[in-house]
Amino acid sequence: MCLARSKWMLVASVLFLPAIPPSVSSGRNLAYCQEAVTQPEQTFTEEEMQQFLLTAKVTAFKQSSKGITHPYRLTLSDGRVTHDGSFQSVDDRRNSVILDDGSMQINFRDSYHFNIAAYEIAKLVGLGRMMPVTVERKWEGKTGSLTWWLKVKMDEKERRDKKIHPPDPEAWNRQMYRKRIFANLVGDTDPNLTNVLIDENWVIYMIDFSRAFRQTDDVDPTDLIRCDRQLLEKMRNLKEDDVKRTVGNHLTKPEINAVMKRRDKIVAYFEQMIKQKGESEALY
Repeated sequence: MCLARSKWMLVASVLFLPAIPPSVSSGRNLAYCQEAVTQPEQTFTEEEMQQFLLTAKVTAFKQSSKGITHPYRLTLSDGRVTHDGSFQSVDDRRNSVILDDGSMQINFRDSYHFNIAAYEIAKLVGLGRMMPVTVERKWEGKTGSLTWWLKVKMDEKERRDKKIHPPDPEAWNRQMYRKRIFANLVGDTDPNLTNVLIDENWVIYMIDFSRAFRQTDDVDPTDLIRCDRQLLEKMRNLKEDDVKRTVGNHLTKPEINAVMKRRDKIVAYFEQMIKQKGESEALY
């Protein structure tokens, strides 16, 4: 089963960019893979996918051996449609942790709530097409995030390991520009190449944000290369009240404040770039 979204192709740019390098502290992975879902190809609206994930019966499940939290792949059916989803129920909060690279992270949180929050914020800034539909659901006595399983041909780690080049580097780069900006916006400081999925049309999808939404306002200027005009406008118009209304059940007030502070820095960075280099160099 393939999403209608997987047929969307994004337009071009100029540099062939790799994805954000994997963190040595990560190892997290929602266990998406290239397995075909045994169901005829259909298209679904976002609302239909959400309703299916919320109400379909779990008929089978398998726990992943990958990642730290070992999410489950659930097979769901509503009697007409059978499709899979990835269920993650981790919600770990600690005052501080020492990561594998030896660095300390204060106010550490690894939470399924962040998968839902990232999906909702992506829609607010016009990047919903780059995220699989994700809802909150209870299964086997645990509440977690349930994400629509995507049919993909590889992840970014496999692409790089096999040295496979995208057929349209410019279109690829523009997707990567968006991905990197979004990672900064949501404070995803623990990225992993296996969390960038690539479909048969070379459209990329972003998954697993359980360690995002840090409470700092840090952004990485090396990730801010060029910006989609519509994305910049959406970020300019992003209101804190809209974020609170949309993800208030999944993010704390400090986490939301940090999103808005990072938004301010990203927008200011590109506005300065426009002044220095011109709009055609900064935006596309």
